[in-house]
Amino acid sequence: MLCDICKKNEATVHLTQIIENKMLKVDLCEVCSKTKGIQETTGFSLADLQVGLGAGDEIAGEAGLKCPVCGFSQADFKKTGRLGCSACWATFEQGLAPLLKAMHKSDRHVGKVPGKAAHTLIITERIKELAGDLEKAVRSEKYEDAAHIRDQIRELESKLKISAV
Repeated sequence: MLCDICKKNEATVHLTQIIENKMLKVDLCEVCSKTKGIQETTGFSLADLQVGLGAGDEIAGEAGLKCPVCGFSQADFKKTGRLGCSACWATFEQGLAPLLKAMHKSDRHVGKVPGKAAHTLIITERIKELAGDLEKAVRSEKYEDAAHIRDQIRELESKLKISAV
């Protein structure tokens, strides 16, 4: 297994951290683990290490870049693992997108929806989709198909009324 940082040497240091039931694994070679200062893993956050993964010592080549609002630099970000202000997101945007994608499997936050609301949202989206299909069927004079789609819409609308009670 190759080192996650240099992608050249054989990984000999294997770190695993579980936070909120999510497991994060990092495999490092001897050289990279020493470069990152890993000798003892107690109190060590893998998120701090991942700031440098795949980017060497720079976030996508943004060395020396500083936030115009708070003056936060890339070095400050690497040291703390946090940004200084909301303007930092725009300043470091190019380097943050691949970093977030690597850490969270996405660079876009979509939020969470409560269970009951998710069910309602799914049914509502399906009704909209069927309404479009109904319009197409009527325009193309496929009235039997249109009647079937209309019945599906009515059934979904009744489910919405029942779940709203």
